[in-house]
Amino acid sequence: LRGHTDQVQSATFSPDGTCLASASFDKTVCLWDVHTGTLIGKPLVGHTGTVWSVAFSPDGTCLASASADKTVCLWDVRTGILIGRPLVGHTDRVWSVAFSPDGTPLASASADKTVHLWDVHTGTLIGKFLVGHTGNVWSVAFSSDGTCLASASWDKTVCLWDMHTGTLIGKPLVGHTNWVNSVAFSPDGTCLASASHDRTVCLWDVHTGALIGKPLVGHAHQVRSVAFSPDGTCLASASHDKTVCLWDVHAALSAARAIQSMPHSTPIVSLVFSSNGALLVSMSKDKTSCLWDVHTG
Repeated sequence: LRGHTDQVQSATFSPDGTCLASASFDKTVCLWDVHTGTLIGKPLVGHTGTVWSVAFSPDGTCLASASADKTVCLWDVRTGILIGRPLVGHTDRVWSVAFSPDGTPLASASADKTVHLWDVHTGTLIGKFLVGHTGNVWSVAFSSDGTCLASASWDKTVCLWDMHTGTLIGKPLVGHTNWVNSVAFSPDGTCLASASHDRTVCLWDVHTGALIGKPLVGHAHQVRSVAFSPDGTCLASASHDKTVCLWDVHAALSAARAIQSMPHSTPIVSLVFSSNGALLVSMSKDKTSCLWDVHTG
């Protein structure tokens, strides 16, 4: 998929799997027709800095984008028009955005070491922002039932937050030896995966906060992104070693082994599964996104 003029940082599928949104260093968001691989309309222009992350609302009508310009933008997917004004509240770059399963709130993670929760209907902050990390908060993800939010930080930890109270659940999860770049919940919400600069992926028991087994070792460079397949049987990890690894989740709990490796020509920065699990999109530093058939590679 070629349409951006600079590195593609992240992408996400619409809930119905027909559209792919991509975020780029070129300060734009592109919408793609998954069936044809062509650009839908013109790139979405509204940010004044790198766009780091994009997320669709559960109903697929709204797209959120996070930027180095310290704001979050909400877009009407059908028209490509900016909804209201950019959401302003962070004091540094916004790295990641995620919608809760019911569409409200929207979580944003920032270099200001906080997580903000937004009411997307009013564009206002919900309560106080979440404070618990001592470094950049690089990634956020909601559990499938929306009761828990996970945040990954360059302080080498993962935090779990109770969405009913807005408070930290237990202590931060400690196991990585370097920055944590990405977090993802399993579809059933019982397991959390985290990817790190230390070249490993960790699996965590969400209920106990304990590390499940040993870290998954297979990459030769920092791991930038992780994602579970919709059925929860497969975990994908993307690395600066230019590969995507697919892991059998159940086997990985006892014996870490990559079941498949997909090579890129440049370091990979992000990945995402389609809603049916048949496709995987990986974004790399060569300004392109690759669409993979999970079964054939």
